Amino acid sequence: MSIWKRQLTLDELNSMGEKSMVARLGITFTRMDEESLEAEMPVDERTHQPFGLLHGGASVALAETLGSMAGFLTTSEGQCVVGTEISASHHRAVASGKVRGVCKPLHLSKSSQVWEIAIFDIRGKRCCTSRLTTAVLG
Repeated sequence: MSIWKRQLTLDELNSMGEKSMVARLGITFTRMDEESLEAEMPVDERTHQPFGLLHGGASVALAETLGSMAGFLTTSEGQCVVGTEISASHHRAVASGKVRGVCKPLHLSKSSQVWEIAIFDIRGKRCCTSRLTTAVLG
């Protein structure tokens, strides 16, 4: 059974990020199943730190984008979610290509949510693990 209460297509999700940091970082939603949401982000001059590697803040931006959108998709009309805490552990460096984030719920309730976002490099190796807590409003 699907956790999603809102039925949006990937195209609709991607259009919601236009004219925001999501689009500027090149984040694109790529897959949704019954209980996970995925997105990709390029590793290039938009997302590098000065030493030519994926910036940890860019990884966190990908994680928060995924968790916030997943949280929104689990709410009903008139509700929204806001992030209240995020953490990230960076496991390996990425210099080029893309990263793929996979977002799954750890806890869903009427007032709060906790999401785990695993970020993988193009070889499928985990490079970051993030956890986002959101409050459900409305």
